[in-house]
Amino acid sequence: MVITQERTQVTAKDFRSTQKSTWCPGCGDFGIMNAVQTALVNAGVAPWQVLIVSGIGCGSKLPDYINVNGYMTLHGRGATIGCGAHLANTSLQTIIIGGDGDSFGIGIGHMIHNMRRNMDVVHIVENNEVYGLTKGQYSPTSKRGFKTSTSPEGAIEFGINPLALALSAGATFIGRSFSGDPKHAASIIQQAMEHKGYAIVDMLQTCPTYNKLQNVDWYKSQTYKIEEERPNYDPKDPVQAFQLAMEDDGRYPLGVLFKNDDRPTYSEQIPVYQKDSRPIIEHSLELDSQFFESLKETYV
Repeated sequence: MVITQERTQVTAKDFRSTQKSTWCPGCGDFGIMNAVQTALVNAGVAPWQVLIVSGIGCGSKLPDYINVNGYMTLHGRGATIGCGAHLANTSLQTIIIGGDGDSFGIGIGHMIHNMRRNMDVVHIVENNEVYGLTKGQYSPTSKRGFKTSTSPEGAIEFGINPLALALSAGATFIGRSFSGDPKHAASIIQQAMEHKGYAIVDMLQTCPTYNKLQNVDWYKSQTYKIEEERPNYDPKDPVQAFQLAMEDDGRYPLGVLFKNDDRPTYSEQIPVYQKDSRPIIEHSLELDSQFFESLKETYV
């Protein structure tokens, strides 16, 4: 969403929860939580102005560990519930949190349709390329050949390309960062929040329990920042964005891959919002007798 309300003076303390985390030591979810909190502080968004919706998974526990409005829903349904909540109250900064299995597995259909609708939400995909909560099966983003307890000979499937998928589905902001660089991650999340339209952030992260190879040092050697290696890159050019998304040199580009500020959002096109831009929750539900009389006339 475009943050138009007056900036609120908040600190990281305002977003700290009293709940104790059950994440494994070294889990990338800690860095993601830190990045989300930092982005909210830097954007001047208060806890009561935020809704975080999650599905099922290790990272989907985030609403418990951050002091904002939170809603945990069914596996893969974060995008559905999050977008519904956004339409009911467009004044909230709605953030959807889900893992690579939650988002690109069972929830992929919901995510794709909300991308093409250009819902004004932020969707952070915690991508560790493995199912962490259910003991380490390969996920939709796992690399071909990835060995797990349920695929001892290596996965025979090719992993999903999150950036190319989001671009072809119609997301108007596509970013990527890494949980081991919370400062960069916070910057990308903040830009996603301040964008008007569906913003997806492919957040690469470590899973020290079930994906030991891809640790912090591995990611640092296998990633690069777009603005540093490609100073002439234009994120508003979809052709450049698709070419970058499809490159396969073994490294992950980090930064803003694509941004389109010209497409209208879904809520902007709804007649009720065109008549009254206030959130629907503030609209009156009272109907006068003239309305009911005219309604009856349509059936006579």
